[in-house]
Amino acid sequence: MRAHDRLPAPLRLWLKGAALPWSAASARRIWEREVRRGGVEAALRRLASVEAATLARERNLTQISRRFLTQKSGAR
Repeated sequence: MRAHDRLPAPLRLWLKGAALPWSAASARRIWEREVRRGGVEAALRRLASVEAATLARERNLTQISRRFLTQKSGAR
């Protein structure tokens, strides 16, 4: 909890609305790199992009798993 408390305020605010649970270390790593490259807004956009890509990947894996299970149960 302390690690989250030490994050910059805009990052903490973004994490409050995040769809996924982020570790403080992961969020800070992306934040610091992107703030250096393009500022706070760029960092927030990058965090949103990373989160969206992760959610899309998880949705895709779920769909593949469902298709596989459906095929397996239908083959009996």
